[in-house]
Amino acid sequence: MLKNAKSDYTGWLVIIGIVVLLLEILFFNSGLIFSLFLSFAMIYYGRKKSGKKRGKYLFFAGMIFLVISVFSMMTFKFLLLAILLHLIIQYSNSKKNPNKIAFDIKESEQVQLEETLIKSKPLFENILFGQQKTPNSVYEWNDINIHTGIGDNIIDLSYTVLPKGETVIFIRNVFGNIQIQVPYEIEVSVHHSCVVGSTTVFDHHQPQVFNQAFHLKTAGYEQAEQKVKIFTSLLVGNLEVSRI
Repeated sequence: MLKNAKSDYTGWLVIIGIVVLLLEILFFNSGLIFSLFLSFAMIYYGRKKSGKKRGKYLFFAGMIFLVISVFSMMTFKFLLLAILLHLIIQYSNSKKNPNKIAFDIKESEQVQLEETLIKSKPLFENILFGQQKTPNSVYEWNDINIHTGIGDNIIDLSYTVLPKGETVIFIRNVFGNIQIQVPYEIEVSVHHSCVVGSTTVFDHHQPQVFNQAFHLKTAGYEQAEQKVKIFTSLLVGNLEVSRI
């Protein structure tokens, strides 16, 4: 019952936060959308021109403008207040109902075997800034499942041996480009969503994408023994899937 109460409490906080954000945008701070869009645009174009001094200034100015916009939001202040209230309630409940640990010692009749787990190093990491790409030499493949902030992700599948069955690439990125190079004999399925950017999947090209989601796959995907399923999501950026 306590877990359900905590879940309901958290759910109500989320709902109230969304309502407060909508009220702030509609009635109190209609320029918030423009401020956030301008901040993201400055960050994106500043990163694109990062090799020049003007690009660096534009990037850092966008970051500062974004921080100022977020801290001035009534929703952000409500979030801080809600977190403080949640901590106070948790502290009060812990004082009223302290956790009690009871020891129940029984002789084990059968020893359970521990499950053997094998840990492997992922190809890509969750990062906030920076570019990630696969090595330019032979490497061992591991499925990719990452969330990144600002930066490009480049995957070249020609330097690895894909396992039989379905290989999965899952990338969620805020700002940046995703480039995936696939050998000709590999069948491909692409699930992509983007707010602003362009999309190229082999011969299919969409130069201007605005708030769209689509699914494309090669003709022999369902019957193929080796195939790659790609899930990508971008706020602002370009997706390119090509043959190599």
